[in-house]
Amino acid sequence: MKNSPLPRNLVIPLAALVLIGLACQAGEPTAAPTVAQNEPSPPTEPVSDAGSVFDGDRTAFGFYPVPPEGTIEAMLKHFGTLGEEADFILIQPNIFWEDFVERVEGASEKRTNLTNQTVLARQNGLEWVFVVDPLNGLNRREFFGLPEGWEASFGNPDVREAFSNFTLWIVREFEPRYLGLASEINTYMDAHPDDVENFVSLYREVYERVKAEAPDTQIFVTFQWDDLNNMFAAAAEGRPAGQTNWDQVDAFEPYLDLWVISSYPYFAFPDGEGIAADYYTPLLERTDKPLAVAEGGWITQPIGPIQGDEAGQTAYLQALHDQLGDRLDFWVYLVLSDFNMDSFARIMRAEGRAESDIEGLGTFASVGLTRFDGTPKPALALWNAYRGEIPRVPSGPR
Repeated sequence: MKNSPLPRNLVIPLAALVLIGLACQAGEPTAAPTVAQNEPSPPTEPVSDAGSVFDGDRTAFGFYPVPPEGTIEAMLKHFGTLGEEADFILIQPNIFWEDFVERVEGASEKRTNLTNQTVLARQNGLEWVFVVDPLNGLNRREFFGLPEGWEASFGNPDVREAFSNFTLWIVREFEPRYLGLASEINTYMDAHPDDVENFVSLYREVYERVKAEAPDTQIFVTFQWDDLNNMFAAAAEGRPAGQTNWDQVDAFEPYLDLWVISSYPYFAFPDGEGIAADYYTPLLERTDKPLAVAEGGWITQPIGPIQGDEAGQTAYLQALHDQLGDRLDFWVYLVLSDFNMDSFARIMRAEGRAESDIEGLGTFASVGLTRFDGTPKPALALWNAYRGEIPRVPSGPR
């Protein structure tokens, strides 16, 4: 049977790749999705009788649910595999600006598609962490999908209202235990210092609104650790490598329930074994709050001057585990599988994405813990060993 391409409007940019939205079959969206033949059913039962993985005493392990190929068939199969190799998925939608500028509730195909991600997660024994994403995952110096004529600023009242309403809908609809309010925000802060206070004030406002409705929700914003430490000379603005920009983190306190990072150190180190033994440990010294990794990985094929191999990937996992492991509430490795760049490039071109975005996505094509055909890389065994081992150390008060 010929594989069915994923609908173009289900392609959502995430962090440094494209997250494929889940299969909403043909039909008009409704406030509560009508279940058509072969369409996933809305979630009604808990993930398992054992309770939430987030209630346990060990770190929860997860991935972005990106299949190795951009087809519905590959996606459905991939969710089954994720159910074996992970505890949860990371769902990181861009904001549906026009849908939410005037209201929280409503119905649309985009809402239905997002709901179906949680449907497939539940069907495969997976929970979820949400990150609301106003920015372009392939260039975090810019907004993504703003309607024509909207000012690209967190001071824009329409941006603030849509951001807030979208977040409240996520909270009411999906009840996430962990909720991020933007990803790798320090990258945007570096590029737009005049907009920093606007975002910080918006973050605090939304934090308080969420807490008023769902006080147990653990709220955070993620920081790109390698950039936060000025490991990229082109973005360091003259600051020395290894100097941590703690002021960018401190700007959000005391409104961070946990400190969450992303890290792709293959851009900064020649090989995984070159990651310094104290590269991540400053986090332990700076805060007693819970920690988490919201995304990260290591490529296993060289791309231009960037080195990548399977030994480096294993060393990357070991570095995070050895330095932060018993303090992590959750740990997201970017993707389980390598992906077919030709398949994703076709989808992105059909969406009108820039060739530079496609090239940027290509730098992550070999970051998976399995090859495109499902063959495990050595790091997968290490990932599963870590997933089943010692409990995490309790952190300070939440």
